[in-house]
Amino acid sequence: MYTINEAAQKTGISAHTLRYYEKIGLLPSPVRENGVKRMYAETDISFILFLSGLKNTGMSLNEISEFVKDGCIMQKMPSGSTLTPSLTKRLEILRKHLGNMVAQRQQLDEIISLTEGKISIYESMLEEVSHEG
Repeated sequence: MYTINEAAQKTGISAHTLRYYEKIGLLPSPVRENGVKRMYAETDISFILFLSGLKNTGMSLNEISEFVKDGCIMQKMPSGSTLTPSLTKRLEILRKHLGNMVAQRQQLDEIISLTEGKISIYESMLEEVSHEG
């Protein structure tokens, strides 16, 4: 188990942000030691890293909130809960997000290619200048 500061260190998300995510419902309330001190399990850390990955790749907090609003699907599977609506919504969100990431990657690939071209031109120009002098 990890304290909030240890969880922040492991995930790269500040303790303040972890509290905020808990407040707005992105994160479930963690176990509390003596009813006060937040304690995070390894599964909590994994979930926080997953949320961070979604956020870092451009998914909005609203979309992330929609994605996690029904809780952990893996925990509901053994109970036989009806998962179809939640799974369908999550698939829709992830497919849209994947499409956005693919478009971003294509844009980034184009920018990388242009940058490599500029570097090549500038290197050639420097070579010409150094040969002339």
